[in-house]
Amino acid sequence: MFSGDDLLARVFAAAGPYLDSLAGRPVYDAAAAKLLPELGGPLPGAGVGAAEAIDRLLRIGTAAGTASSGPRFFHFVTGGVTPAALAADWTAALLDQNGFSRVSSPFAHEAETVVLDWLRSLFGLPAGWGGALVGSATFANFTGLGCATHWWGGRLGADTVRDGLAGLPRMPVLSGGYVHASARKALQMLGHGRNTVEVFAADAAGRADLAGMRRRLTALDGAPAVLIANAGEVNAGDFDPIGELADLAAEHGCWLHVDGAFGLFAALSGRTAHLVRGIERADSIAADAHKWLNVPYESGFALIREPDRLGAAFGMPGSPYLPAAGDPAAGYGLLGPESSRRARSLPIWATLAAYGRDGYRDMVEHHLDLAQRLARRVDEAPDLERLADVPLCIVCFRAHPPGADEAGLDDLNRALGAALIEDGRFFAGTTVYAGRVALRPAIVNWRTTAADIDEFVAVLRELLGRL
Repeated sequence: MFSGDDLLARVFAAAGPYLDSLAGRPVYDAAAAKLLPELGGPLPGAGVGAAEAIDRLLRIGTAAGTASSGPRFFHFVTGGVTPAALAADWTAALLDQNGFSRVSSPFAHEAETVVLDWLRSLFGLPAGWGGALVGSATFANFTGLGCATHWWGGRLGADTVRDGLAGLPRMPVLSGGYVHASARKALQMLGHGRNTVEVFAADAAGRADLAGMRRRLTALDGAPAVLIANAGEVNAGDFDPIGELADLAAEHGCWLHVDGAFGLFAALSGRTAHLVRGIERADSIAADAHKWLNVPYESGFALIREPDRLGAAFGMPGSPYLPAAGDPAAGYGLLGPESSRRARSLPIWATLAAYGRDGYRDMVEHHLDLAQRLARRVDEAPDLERLADVPLCIVCFRAHPPGADEAGLDDLNRALGAALIEDGRFFAGTTVYAGRVALRPAIVNWRTTAADIDEFVAVLRELLGRL
């Protein structure tokens, strides 16, 4: 009944043409959306057979799926998938390892141990840091802030893992205006509430107000608090002053958490390493691998300066058939939010082994060059207006035709963003930056070229002309 036949061969046969098409195909084909209802209907009784099911999935997916692994997907901050990472992800599905513990898969455990140390080294962190591989930057923030919660409770003489938050005051959490929704969601899931973050912004863009933070910490009079530093703000790629926040945390005895979902990769280039200066003084760092590391979804990681805190915050109650904390057979299922876990270390291991530190430095610097190229093209265009500096890989700008009514620019740019998505040749979305609707393409895909950048501006201006 469950014969595999040639199913993997069918996927392999479809993979080559699909990957070869990424450079020139539309990112989104609105006409192909008519295929999506073919996924639905009543649950089959006898089933259609494995071959027909896979053929249908491939036919619909290769046509109607968003080509987010291609070179012209600039929406959100979405990396591509390197060839080594893709092959290793297929291997992870083939081997189907449970990365819960050493005893469930010594292979997956060892690969994860190596990967965490390689990531530590890649970002220039000192020996002794540990971490956990998780599904996303949201879960990486959850992991770091979960450790912070346990630390904070301990400072108050409470055990939040055992007893929860009942009876405790609200945990003070301070950040600049760049704080991301995923950090708020992590605090929400941890029981603090997403609005527990106190935002200290010096301007409409959200730059951190350090003086305001210092006054607030002084008013807390020694009560423990958590600071969130943001390495790579999503609208323009700007950074909080991490070193100065580390000074503030040391001065007031705070936990410093760095949300470096994509901005942490600034550490790889001498041109941008100054933007993350001070990260080694943080207590926890969150980042995504499926962004600038270019591995498949879902892949994030949390790095912790004192790794023993992971077991304290995320250990499980005892169960006779499972290894307990401290047992040599235990593993990463007791060091993070997920217990049953796929071997998501394998794509990371393969891509770092294949291309190394130098390969990733070159890729980051290539994207830095492309972002500057896009900034120049925007500056040269009479109907486009750049709204922010470009410290990293995001270019924040808007359409501003000569003589246009300022009051109508937000609506114009919303219409332009919608037209760009519907057109499908490129994918980039709108945001609101310092009160103005803008585009904010993020360049983190290893496949993207200078020709893609030039064509993007040409398509954008073509659509703007139609509007």
